[in-house]
Amino acid sequence: MSILLQRHGAVEGTGVDAGVAAHYGNPNREQRLLAEGLAVVDLSHRGVVTVTGPDRLSWLHSLTTQQLTDLPPRTSVETLLLTPKGHIEHALHLVDDGTTTWLTTEPGAAGAVTGWLESMRFMLRVEVEDVSDRYAVLGEPVAREAAEGEPLAWVDPWPGPVGDTFCYGPEADDHPATGRAWRELLVPRGELAATVGERPLAGTWAAEALRVEAWRPRAGVDTDHRTIPHELDWLRTAVHLHKGCYRGQETVARVKNLGRPPRRLVFLHLDGSGHVIPEPGAELTPVEGGRAVGMLTTVARHAEDGPIALALVKRNLDLGATLLAGETSAAQTAVVAP
Repeated sequence: MSILLQRHGAVEGTGVDAGVAAHYGNPNREQRLLAEGLAVVDLSHRGVVTVTGPDRLSWLHSLTTQQLTDLPPRTSVETLLLTPKGHIEHALHLVDDGTTTWLTTEPGAAGAVTGWLESMRFMLRVEVEDVSDRYAVLGEPVAREAAEGEPLAWVDPWPGPVGDTFCYGPEADDHPATGRAWRELLVPRGELAATVGERPLAGTWAAEALRVEAWRPRAGVDTDHRTIPHELDWLRTAVHLHKGCYRGQETVARVKNLGRPPRRLVFLHLDGSGHVIPEPGAELTPVEGGRAVGMLTTVARHAEDGPIALALVKRNLDLGATLLAGETSAAQTAVVAP
């Protein structure tokens, strides 16, 4: 449990975001401060994994979806671990300091990532370690890579595009996340409170609302056991289309070259007139009735737009269709074009 839960007004999150604050008493104010670049978010429940050794970058390059060879120090990238069939297992936020590659993972995933990487070491000169008990993550609305002498940081590349890739949604100039600033600071756990200092804290509710507004997918939240990167427009920042072989590459190439993904991510404005909004996992059905056409993956309350959500729906769903999540109506905007 984070030491920052001792701050005044802290209310602990639940589910995947347990262990850190969901809010500090005023989620809307926290969201505004975060959007203005003034607040910081406790993400110390994220996992932290280090990889050392002279073969570390070429080895990780061979296992994951992004181009990593010859990556300059303090240059942030995002990469995915896929199953052999191309389904998303883990999203890795990666930055190298010149001697060590630092990876942050979704909460609770560091052990699985470390174990799988250990199983793939073979005779290469690499060492993998889960250091989540010694290092913590803070999120802040900054787009700048860390300079020498500053805490190492991973800068979110979303919405990109990054490198040799493909976009299933709008190009960068027309994307709602254009101009978005976000990075993760890596700090020793004992220095967590000191690094925050006097800056106002925002909880995960505020950060998630801004993430949903930016159409930014999150592994384990907006994914299930059969999600492929194309369905979430995740190629744009995490997948290099012309690199060497890696696990799941065949599916990535086949879907890109021969067709469209079976499902697609949508952004939803939810009817906020009621006192209760639907929960993630709720089925979506056409307002006129019929079978389920998708499900909610993330639900958030935006300070200005009210209840908003991300959802996975069938690819051929009518773009103009109004949907129902329980008794709550939802108007969709395509993130991934059908």
